Amino acid sequence: MSWSPASTPSRAASRAHALATEPRPTAIRREVRRSLRDLALSAGLVAAAALVAIAAPRTAFAWEPTRPIEFVVPAGTGGGADQMARFIQGVAAKNNLTKQPIVVVNRGGGAGAEGFLDVKNDKGNPHKIIITLSNLFTTPLATAVPFNWRDMTPVSMMALDQFVLWVNADSPYKTAKEYFDAVKAGNPNQFRMAGTGSKQEDHIITVAFEKAAGKKMTYVPFRGGGDVAVQLVGNHVNSTVNNPIEAESHWRAGKLRPLCVFDKERMPYKDKLTATQSWNDIPTCVSQGIPVEYTMLRGIFMAPGVTPEQTKFYVDLMARVRALPEWKEFMARGAFNQTTMTGQAFFDWLGRTEQQHRVLMKEAGFLAN
Repeated sequence: MSWSPASTPSRAASRAHALATEPRPTAIRREVRRSLRDLALSAGLVAAAALVAIAAPRTAFAWEPTRPIEFVVPAGTGGGADQMARFIQGVAAKNNLTKQPIVVVNRGGGAGAEGFLDVKNDKGNPHKIIITLSNLFTTPLATAVPFNWRDMTPVSMMALDQFVLWVNADSPYKTAKEYFDAVKAGNPNQFRMAGTGSKQEDHIITVAFEKAAGKKMTYVPFRGGGDVAVQLVGNHVNSTVNNPIEAESHWRAGKLRPLCVFDKERMPYKDKLTATQSWNDIPTCVSQGIPVEYTMLRGIFMAPGVTPEQTKFYVDLMARVRALPEWKEFMARGAFNQTTMTGQAFFDWLGRTEQQHRVLMKEAGFLAN
C-alpha cells in the first residue's frame, strides 16, 4: 500500500494513543513537559521576530537628502531670519540631525522676491528650503511679483517673532509714552524711524504708529535688521522697530533702550539680560497708549512639487531642532513667541494671515496697483 497523509496517524492522534496506554500520572507529566517545550519555542520565535522588527528601519520608504541642503534666506545678513537660519544650520550639524550639511544662502533682492522666486522655480527639488518672514505676504502684495505662499510647500512654523520699539540709550525718552507724545507734539517728518525694507513689516508698523500719533515720520529703510540696529546705535535715526534678537546684543552693551513690545501681552522671559531688565520688564505698546500690535512669522517652506515623504523629513528635522536645549536658549535670548504649527493648521493660519496683511497694507496705501 502506498503512503499518503490520510493513512498516517496524526501527531495529535499519536499523543491521544500514548495518553490512553501510559499510566495516567506519567502521561500527564510527559504532556505537560511537551506543552512547556512548545510554549518556549513559540516565545523564542516571537522574541526573534521582535528583534528583527526593532532592527528594521522605522519606515521602509523613508527619504533623506542625498546632497547638501540649500537654506535660502530671503533677506540680508544679520537680521532675524538670517540669525535663525544660521542657528538651525549650526545645531543640526552639532547634533548630527542630518547626514548632509546645510548651506545658508542669502537672496534678499527685491524685498525677498529673489529668494521666493528661486524656490518657486525649483519645482520638485527636495534639497532646498527657505525661511520666511512676513515678506512672504508683503512682497507680492506690494510689488505684484508673480509669487504667492501657495506656490511653495509649507513645512513648519518655527515661532512668531516680536517687534520692539527701540531708541538709543542716550535718548531723552525713558518710556514709550514719552516718545509717542514727542512725535505727536513735533513737526511732520521730524522723527526718523529706521526699518528693514520698504512697504514691509517695519514700515507697516511705522505707518500704524504715525496714524495713532497723527504725525508723519521719516521712514528710513535698510537691507536688514542688523544694519537697522547699527544705525540707531550711531544715532543716525531716532528709533527703530527691530526684532528683539536683532538688537539684543546692543541692549546688553548699554547702547540701546527698549520702550515697548508690539504684542497684546508682555514677553514671558524673566531672566535679566541687563543689570536691571529682562524681556518681561518691557511693557506692551498698547499699555503705553500706542494702539499697535504686530507679530511676524518665522517659518520653513520647500519648493513646490516635493513628495509627502520629503516634506516629512523636514517636518521631523525641525521638530528635533525645537526639542534641543539650545533651541530653548535661542528662543529665550530672542524673546520669541513660541507658537508652532504644521500640516493643515499651518496652512489655515497662512491663509488668514495673508488676508490680515492685505487689509493692513491697503490701509497703509502699500498695495500694488
